[in-house]
Amino acid sequence: MHRLARLAGTVGMALALAVAGSITGAHAAAAGAAVVGHVYVNDNAAGTNTVAGFNRHADGTLTALPGSPFKAGGAGTGTIIGTQGALQLSSDGQYLFAVDAGSSQISVLRIGSDGSLREVQGSLISSGGNEPISIAVHGNLVYVANTGAGGADYTGFTFNTSGHLTPLAGSTFSLSDTEGPGDVLFNANGTRLVGTRVNTSLIDSFVVGSDGRLTAAPGSPFAAQAFGPFGSAFRPTNPAQLFVSNAHAGAGKGSVSAYHVAADGTLNSSDGSPYADHQTAPCWVDITPNGQYLFAVNTGSTTISRYAIAKNGTLTLLGSTSFSSGLGIRPFDLRVAPDGNDAYVVDAQLKAVTAFAVSGGNLTELSPSPFALPRGATPFGIVVD
Repeated sequence: MHRLARLAGTVGMALALAVAGSITGAHAAAAGAAVVGHVYVNDNAAGTNTVAGFNRHADGTLTALPGSPFKAGGAGTGTIIGTQGALQLSSDGQYLFAVDAGSSQISVLRIGSDGSLREVQGSLISSGGNEPISIAVHGNLVYVANTGAGGADYTGFTFNTSGHLTPLAGSTFSLSDTEGPGDVLFNANGTRLVGTRVNTSLIDSFVVGSDGRLTAAPGSPFAAQAFGPFGSAFRPTNPAQLFVSNAHAGAGKGSVSAYHVAADGTLNSSDGSPYADHQTAPCWVDITPNGQYLFAVNTGSTTISRYAIAKNGTLTLLGSTSFSSGLGIRPFDLRVAPDGNDAYVVDAQLKAVTAFAVSGGNLTELSPSPFALPRGATPFGIVVD
């Protein structure tokens, strides 16, 4: 499985203590601001897995929800895992799906009116393979990417209004043990599904049938434009435009590829793609809700690259934003808030969430950030509502 331990050095004790001090004071900073949503993180805790929950305030800051962390039901690995999409929100916003990589299961948690989480009784289910690492959701259809030896695959489920998953017969698409899937996701209208194979630099593309089963596009899997296709995002305003980060080209050689996804699922690259970001290991990507800007987290150089997206899907690099915590951290999954005002990044080294204000294609880290995750978290996967 693809892990990012090799992409960043360890944090020195002095830095860790300094950041811990800043985290300690952060929770009180937002106490007076109105709650406008929530942020959830898959803690991937050893033994019983948990999901950390935060109130998201109007000023972008976070405070821990009462009762957080919430038990997920399955088991995490307690080790750092580098993939995108380990936690997802249901289409109706009432449930969270969490991968339990340590027990090869999927947990479903109901979101309360106050943002609290409660495991849906009887909902814990096998992931359909070994070591699930990413989830894709559209309507009542859910696909999971598994990466473990002897059970690497994409497997489908249907989801009902009571919060339970049912395996979709005939939906499993098997992968070899060495592929190292990094992400699986639907486009906005649920007609296409893609998955990245990080270790073998391939991209799977499927047409989703009316019965939820997958048909591989002609020529799939497609060779990536650079080594290590990792995170991916469909443009919210155009379900035929796909963007994939390329993480393994080497120091200072990171890039993001742009593709047009044809009706039969075929991937065709945009003119000028891939688009260099001159950083190291761009892994996680997300796009602003208006579809105008793309952000890519460069785990190796601890920066976030910022791109403008043209109508035809081509990218223009605007620059890169550093983290105030400095080098040696491990910024992972990134999510932009639904209102487009803020963005949040999970850090697996600091065990924290870093918050940024979003203004067009610019990012400004919020001064109380980063916000601490629970003890025992080895986080990957974030959801913002």
